[in-house]
Amino acid sequence: MDYTAQRLRDILVPVNGTPVSYDALSLGCSLAKRNKGKVYAVYVIEVARTMALDAELNDDASSAEGVLVRSEQIAEEIDAKIEGEILQARDAGHAIVDEAIERDVSAIVLGVGFDMPLGEFELGHTAKYVIEHAPCQVILLRGAVRE
Repeated sequence: MDYTAQRLRDILVPVNGTPVSYDALSLGCSLAKRNKGKVYAVYVIEVARTMALDAELNDDASSAEGVLVRSEQIAEEIDAKIEGEILQARDAGHAIVDEAIERDVSAIVLGVGFDMPLGEFELGHTAKYVIEHAPCQVILLRGAVRE
């Protein structure tokens, strides 16, 4: 085990129900378990500026709950400690960084996916923001390239 992996204890993993977000969760659980840490799985519901930030978004909340239930199942299979939370925010990147600061995590494990050849790969707004502003290590897990 390298030095970096030894320092990773509590880890934040944004989840959204995509296969790559669940893969990132599995990686985060494995790293946290190694050091008797905990994973904080967060699902961010982005709220349009035309709506109140605390608006009741029942369909989105229902989807988020399903993703967090699946996240808990994945963590249980790995025998890792997990805590799930649904956040409502104007911007997912800001919410992820703020949560990392609040929870004082060692790392953020972020799954990124794309549907284009690698030569045309660009990080999305959320991933760019997290990489630029996170107070901790950021581990990107890229999803498989689709032909």
